Amino acid sequence: MNKRERVIAAFKGQEVDHVPVCMWQHVPEKYWADDNQFAECQLSAYKNTDVDFMKLSGDKYFTWPSPVLDHLEKAEDLYRLEPLGPNHPHIRGQIERTKKIVAGLNGECVALYLVFVPLSCLRLKIGYPKMMRMIRENPDAMKHACSVIAEDLKLLVRGIIQEAGADGIFYSVQNGEADRFTYEEYRDWVTPSDRIVLDYANSISDMNAIHFCAWEGTPNRLSVWEDYHAPVISWSRYMDIMDIQEAKKHFGCTVWGGFDNRPGTFLYTASREEIEQETAKLIQQGGKQGYILGADCSIHGDLQEERIRWVAEAARKI
Repeated sequence: MNKRERVIAAFKGQEVDHVPVCMWQHVPEKYWADDNQFAECQLSAYKNTDVDFMKLSGDKYFTWPSPVLDHLEKAEDLYRLEPLGPNHPHIRGQIERTKKIVAGLNGECVALYLVFVPLSCLRLKIGYPKMMRMIRENPDAMKHACSVIAEDLKLLVRGIIQEAGADGIFYSVQNGEADRFTYEEYRDWVTPSDRIVLDYANSISDMNAIHFCAWEGTPNRLSVWEDYHAPVISWSRYMDIMDIQEAKKHFGCTVWGGFDNRPGTFLYTASREEIEQETAKLIQQGGKQGYILGADCSIHGDLQEERIRWVAEAARKI
């Protein structure tokens, strides 16, 4: 199998010759201003780590560029949020930059583009404290704002897949920490806009992955995502479900993960021999069907790329 064949088979839950590996890091801010440098940074990381496929970063485009959010004082103001539209630089910029990266891959591997859920797009602009205050002050206003963002994200997803040539999206689902919302609140306030984007992505690609993000350090209330479906779930082994087989059974699809991504943990400190042994142990647990080896979330920029390569090379020997 080549890289594309291997990863497509893994997404379909088929047996592979060896377990695919993919871990990712964010692109340093010094490369954000120049799309060519940004693309080269991503392509260089792919070559240096030799992972089986790429998760393309959305760095520079994380916050939502609406003037309404610049001076948001009361929740009712969220009703004034207007669509960006297909030609807005926030959308076109991501599509054009992704084109460069996909072209540089020359069809060698699968590429997924990071897309945040609508509420996270808003939160990345105004911050968690204001987001929580606004959503509790007027849930309907927040739901309206998220629905507007969701329609713009559909335009982004369409352009990323159908125009830029990415295989699918890496849909980062957040805000599900067990202490943030009740089950009922999440399903009423957050799920509708989450699903608008996810369902649309699934309608135009069968190569999407959902990332159940646990970067806040608090376990997720996984039940709120029980009907979020994609061929692959990227989950937090060190926050939510430790056992790989349990994760496969719980999510009912191929699962992606294994290593702790947090600085100072095993991947950052262990010897090459120890990392090779842990890689073998994880693959033994996950098997060669329905498992992709990765990490809980983004790898910190301080990690040397060769350590990711050690994992990729070890996996190919098993």
